[in-house]
Amino acid sequence: MRPRLVNCIGFDDCPFQRNYRGQIGIVGTVYAGKRLDGILKGSVEKDGDDSAEHLIEIVGSSRFYEHCNLIMLQGICLGGFNIVDAEMIHRELSRPVLVVARKMPDYQAIRNALLKKVPRGKAKWKIISGLGPMEPCCKCFIQRIGLGFEEAEKIINFFCINSNIPEPIRTAHLIAGALGKGSSRGRV
Repeated sequence: MRPRLVNCIGFDDCPFQRNYRGQIGIVGTVYAGKRLDGILKGSVEKDGDDSAEHLIEIVGSSRFYEHCNLIMLQGICLGGFNIVDAEMIHRELSRPVLVVARKMPDYQAIRNALLKKVPRGKAKWKIISGLGPMEPCCKCFIQRIGLGFEEAEKIINFFCINSNIPEPIRTAHLIAGALGKGSSRGRV
């Protein structure tokens, strides 16, 4: 593992009601090794298509940009079906991207929902399918852009301190939950 990859930012979105429309808060936790070093916040449109652009702006304009050497995402969607174009983030920020999920997504259900119910669903499905299926890694599932499997596995093992989900994502989830509902709740 490249030692600097433990300097990363993990993102998750705030909880929201199913029928809500508008902006959904997102939280980024900045880690220097196992130390929480900072917090970033922003928003994306629910079911929109602006998540990659907003993440690029949030990271690229932050004082943590030079410090950050890896972007971690809790799943490939923020704000409902606002699909994160991880390839774009990798290309624009010149940083690897590691997508982590607790369980394997139901790709058929996601595809059906995107193609039948979500505006621009075909383009969003193309982004998801372009990343390929998630791979089992440690006790979670990953997709990775800009780093090899063994390197990703070492990062996951390094950051899985209190759960099967890496601390940058777990912490972002807890903070996002508190911002969205007044208090945090369990599982990522």
